[in-house]
Amino acid sequence: MSTPPTRYSLTFTVPHPSLTACKSAIFAAGAGTYPGGKYTKVCFQTPGVGEFTPGEGAMPSIGTVGKAEVVEEMRVSVLCVGREVMMRAVEALKR
Repeated sequence: MSTPPTRYSLTFTVPHPSLTACKSAIFAAGAGTYPGGKYTKVCFQTPGVGEFTPGEGAMPSIGTVGKAEVVEEMRVSVLCVGREVMMRAVEALKR
């Protein structure tokens, strides 16, 4: 009998304008699919407010280096079945 794949929970925050693109990327990588494939593109989203200050050497897509920024974001949690799926989803978010 084979061992079932390990389940990982991937959680990230994303500004609202990038939400759809990020979810499409992780779903294309296989995240959000439950074993057996009866449910796909499954995630949980929670709105919130993120705060950050880009440091020296950062190349922020939002904000300015050295200046605090406050952004409305979504926190997204998604199931990844197997390490390979989790790694592909993380790589998809980096693009």
